[in-house]
Amino acid sequence: MADRGKRTVRDLRRGNRSALLRHLYFEGPLSRQELARDTGLSTGSISNVVAELIADGVVEEAGSVESDGGRPRVMLKVAPRHGFLIGVDVGETRVRVTLFDLALAELSSTDRPLADSGHDVALVVQLILDGLSVVLEDTRVDPALVLGVGIGVPGIVEQGTGGAGAVVHGQTIGWDAVPLGALLAEGTALPLHIDNGAKTLGQAEMWFGAGRGARNAVIALLGSGVGACVVADGKPYRGASSSAGEWGHTTLQVGGRLCRCGARGCLEAYVGAEALIERWDAPTGVSEESAIAALLAAAEAGEAAAVALLDEAAEYLGAGIADLVNLFNPERIVLSGWTGLMIGPRLLDAVREATAAYALHHPCAQTSIELGRLGTDAVTVGAATLPLARFLDAGGRPPAPAARPEEQSESNRPGRSLSGTSV
Repeated sequence: MADRGKRTVRDLRRGNRSALLRHLYFEGPLSRQELARDTGLSTGSISNVVAELIADGVVEEAGSVESDGGRPRVMLKVAPRHGFLIGVDVGETRVRVTLFDLALAELSSTDRPLADSGHDVALVVQLILDGLSVVLEDTRVDPALVLGVGIGVPGIVEQGTGGAGAVVHGQTIGWDAVPLGALLAEGTALPLHIDNGAKTLGQAEMWFGAGRGARNAVIALLGSGVGACVVADGKPYRGASSSAGEWGHTTLQVGGRLCRCGARGCLEAYVGAEALIERWDAPTGVSEESAIAALLAAAEAGEAAAVALLDEAAEYLGAGIADLVNLFNPERIVLSGWTGLMIGPRLLDAVREATAAYALHHPCAQTSIELGRLGTDAVTVGAATLPLARFLDAGGRPPAPAARPEEQSESNRPGRSLSGTSV
């Protein structure tokens, strides 16, 4: 009987191709000599794999540099137009769809307001499908070159068989076991990858932003609501049913303010944008972003109510972060999301002080608290990393054709992790 644990030559070649492509993607442009040095692969393996990748159009030359006493070294990089990625952010007030090249340069983007209809499932599905059509038509990109569509949603995502099997449990938006993957697959043949928005944002910050280089971190998303992506030893921690990271629904005050989830005293009910706006006399008829901007302006002008509210929010946020410090012992905590990036510059010092007051001293001293670096659209970038991760894992091989909804497993068994690989 064959040894199931034995790797074949094909397995080794596939692993070498994936390892080299991943390193080149994140660290390139690099020469063949640098790839051999960094990956530990032999020069022969490097030559063979690079030749394959160039022949497949995945890698291209990026000029040359002088070497010490020898011929110039040819630099290599991942070809940015070899394929395209789409990221979708299903937010609280709008659906944003963005088309990227492989270098994650934005090529086209469209916002679709949710308006007063809220998160009606049929509406959200239609807005996503309309957005896909718009960005593809705007850029004239051949759909066959799209490696996949990543979608970040509020709520818990139960992964089924392939992206079309994903089921969303979004308690705060009224979604109970919504088969979002199957509904979208009825309107598009593009490969689908669906996950929680905080987790997609976390992967983006870990790969390209303030979390880069950390092995143990928490990326906190502050928007209308509050969530988190917990990264342990370089990998996203998901829990038994993929609901780990619902930090916004940890109890901050027993019997406290009513949260959108139906419980009382949740952190989200004190530091989320929706909660802050409710507690302040915000201008009527304006967006949440405009209301938070007005709150900050009032505080800068010395308005007592605005100053007091933000001071209180900083203490609540610090207490919530202290829980993360005590529970997960991260080396880095990143405040991101559009609300976090708006209020963070004003509150960061106070948040750090409050965290130190509420957390255990030793782990707190080992933890840095920083602001995210990817801007307010990081969820969309993070969503695009879902198909990108699959592409890198596969060594640049094209994705398999999307399964039709009727081919999906009815059991919706839990599937792969956030990215199918370490962060």
